[in-house]
Amino acid sequence: MNKKIFGKNDLILIIFLLIMTSVVGVIIFFTKHEGKQVVVSVDGVVTDIYSIEDDGTYEIQGYDGGRNILVIADGVAYMSEASCPDHLCMGMGRISNVGQSIICLPNRVIIEIRDEKTIEPEYDTVS
Repeated sequence: MNKKIFGKNDLILIIFLLIMTSVVGVIIFFTKHEGKQVVVSVDGVVTDIYSIEDDGTYEIQGYDGGRNILVIADGVAYMSEASCPDHLCMGMGRISNVGQSIICLPNRVIIEIRDEKTIEPEYDTVS
């Protein structure tokens, strides 16, 4: 039995996927940029906005008495403490680029990195 593991079409598919992965990686690398603001939302409502350049430690009162500690230092933001049982938000790492976020589901807290110009004005259903 002389059966090949890869056929011609398999090789073409692998090369195509490698090229597409490289193109996506290059696009992501060149389009990411560091944000200017750290936006804190609790239960879908923006509660605080901090500059990512101002170092500090901030206590966030989450949903139903939950508590999180946000640290902004050296241009990155991370969650240092959380009252939630799983502490997954503490393991989400340090964020600094636009679009990155830290989410604590039990406390309904979302930390997002945004540019100054991406802050959306609040409109109600009338305006």
